[in-house]
Amino acid sequence: MIVLGSTSEVAQAFVEKALQEGEKFERIYLFTSNRETTERFARHIDVKFLQQSEIIELDLTKNIDYSRFEQISSGLLFCATGYLGEGTEEGLYDNKNTERIIDINYAKLVPVINYFAHKFENRRSGTIIGLSSVAGERGRQSNFIYGSAKAAFTVYLSGLRNYLFDKKVHVLTVKPGFMATKMTEGLPLNPKLTATPKQAADCIFKAYKKQKNVAYVLPVWGIIMMIIRNIPEFIFKKLKL
Repeated sequence: MIVLGSTSEVAQAFVEKALQEGEKFERIYLFTSNRETTERFARHIDVKFLQQSEIIELDLTKNIDYSRFEQISSGLLFCATGYLGEGTEEGLYDNKNTERIIDINYAKLVPVINYFAHKFENRRSGTIIGLSSVAGERGRQSNFIYGSAKAAFTVYLSGLRNYLFDKKVHVLTVKPGFMATKMTEGLPLNPKLTATPKQAADCIFKAYKKQKNVAYVLPVWGIIMMIIRNIPEFIFKKLKL
């Protein structure tokens, strides 16, 4: 398995879920920009599951040397890479904030996924799971920089799924709503609309096994976003969302 964003609590919970369910991996490649945190997780799955892993340092804000990935082979790619950044009010005119959000959530991430997608295509097998966001379904004043990057990522995954379908490669788009993770720590989240990493992992694993195309972690978010998408623009632009 290839894990992009392996410090993510959702990514780690998914790896554990897959191993608990008996999925077999010759090696798990843990891509990370935080080696220390990832080493702790690597030791954990080694002790608990006797699972071999390898840590690959990857910083999406820097130039990437793809030659380091030539020997990596896998049938499953799980992408939980994400960066929320500052909200619109705090960070809209901060170019470093904007560039970092766009690079990590889309611009520098897509070429990495493409690199491995090409390998999957040549082998005519595999699954790519990408964590996008409900924030990408409609631009809202509070976080539209982050939302625009996730909107682009959602469209990318949709097109990749269409392109790879007849190459026998499956692409699953996951749209979490509120998540109780380090990235959202301190935000005033409604507990009824907020999932834990374990809940997310269980949902994603089921969707992966059923080869679904799109999955909301909590089904209620599908209803919420349908309503938000259908609010007329002349009303929507006046809302404080």
